[in-house]
Amino acid sequence: MKTTIKNLILSAVLVVGGASCVDLDTAPYDRETDLTYWEEDPEAAVKALNTCYTYLGNMDEQLYCEAMTDNAYTKQPNDATQNIGNGSYSTADPYVKKVWDGRYTGIRMCNELLENIDRVPDLDPELKKRYIGEAKVLRAYNYYELYTKFGDVPYTTKVLSIKESMSIARTAKATVIANVLADLDEVINGNYLPTSYDADNKGRITRWAAMAIKAKIYLFEGNWTQVKNITSTIMTEGGFKLFGSYAGLFEIANEYNSEVILDAQYRPTSREHQMMYVFLPPTLGGYSQLSPLQELVDSYIMLDGKTIKETGTSFDESHPYANRDPRLKATVMYTGNSYTLADGTEVVINCEKGEGKDGYGVGSDCSATGYYIKKYWDNTYRATLYSGLNPILIRYADILLMNAEALAELGELDKTAWDATIKPIRDRAGFTLASALEFPEGASKDKLIEIVRNERRSELALEGHRHKDIIRWRIADNVLNGWCHGLKTNDVVGTDDGYVRVENRTFNANKHYLWPIPQAERDLNGNLEQNPNW
Repeated sequence: MKTTIKNLILSAVLVVGGASCVDLDTAPYDRETDLTYWEEDPEAAVKALNTCYTYLGNMDEQLYCEAMTDNAYTKQPNDATQNIGNGSYSTADPYVKKVWDGRYTGIRMCNELLENIDRVPDLDPELKKRYIGEAKVLRAYNYYELYTKFGDVPYTTKVLSIKESMSIARTAKATVIANVLADLDEVINGNYLPTSYDADNKGRITRWAAMAIKAKIYLFEGNWTQVKNITSTIMTEGGFKLFGSYAGLFEIANEYNSEVILDAQYRPTSREHQMMYVFLPPTLGGYSQLSPLQELVDSYIMLDGKTIKETGTSFDESHPYANRDPRLKATVMYTGNSYTLADGTEVVINCEKGEGKDGYGVGSDCSATGYYIKKYWDNTYRATLYSGLNPILIRYADILLMNAEALAELGELDKTAWDATIKPIRDRAGFTLASALEFPEGASKDKLIEIVRNERRSELALEGHRHKDIIRWRIADNVLNGWCHGLKTNDVVGTDDGYVRVENRTFNANKHYLWPIPQAERDLNGNLEQNPNW
């Protein structure tokens, strides 16, 4: 039986059963239980570990979290992120509860494995060590996703009983971070994990992925020296390199390429997502529930390196997509841009108001902003837009950007550092002019930080990073207050300077930098204190 990560064999739910007049430690006769599972199945550990991986991340979460930012908007108010993006969510928000439940389920699965792995018969010691390392990193990643949203969160490294789960209190964020970093250090310094895997184990946590997660934790906390040191090690020793094509990065044919450090595992027919149905235009069978905002489009620089509002810019509002950062074309679908089908046919999209099948305002399936998503378009999809394409969680360009940001914050971003980080990213994107590629001599520290932050936004757009960025930069109250916009229609009503008003958003800096603890959890556990102003 194959038990590789790509096959994602899910272990059976481990339950302890019993009946009247039968001892509670007696195993049921009709199914595998926790009493026998670990001792009797030599593949119990890897099956349980593969289950842990299913909680690492998914395409839905990665894309929908963009609608909590100034990058995107979703028409779906319930069980998605619209209410978080516009600031109307409450302690009963279903998406907040879903994230809480999902991450804690992942943590519980990791704890199940770590508590029981010693019971698995004849498990090779080196393999056991590796499984422990993978589980501890997966658990660390889940806690990272929790504390960055909720702050103080309940922390445990054991499988809680129902009674314990109804009384556990929140652990101070600083303690959670310290514990998570200690786990990562144990795994990294103890050489629990390999630097790479064979073909049957692609997608598993490597030593470099563990280090990258550690760097992300320090990034969120603003520990620039640690970010610089960790990312520098990955850059010099990891053997990663930027993939040759920016657009090609997100094609199923190029999965596990030289840039991917960590991705969530899908596979055609056996584990798929249907997110293309959510973001494609009607022409391709989608209904565009999720769409990019004008604010994202405006953030892409010109080919000469200037912003669209900078003095001396070549930006022409009557030809808004001309001479722009090539990553715009690879990420956002606008009028004149196209999707390439598997047979090579180009499907050109017209997004203009009232035009064709996909035009803004033509029907309810059309984009609410006049833009569609192109990144993660998979032309190998199955019927009804099912795809096995892996969403990338961490890639090498992110490491370069973290390194550049740390150096900029430390006042150490010079030409040498720029040439090792920003320049190769822009070169791969398709920039050719020296004004865009070369280090901006004479730029102030604040200006360099601004440039690096915008570069991060453009390079990683719609990949699930923007929300953490605007939270850690403490700019969410600047970019999530007031109207967000769609394309320019020049209508007098319902627009600002001709750009469509999509949603009037509110971000309360005294409240929204932390999500609320789900009220349903507090109803079960009176020891869970609520976050301020909720």
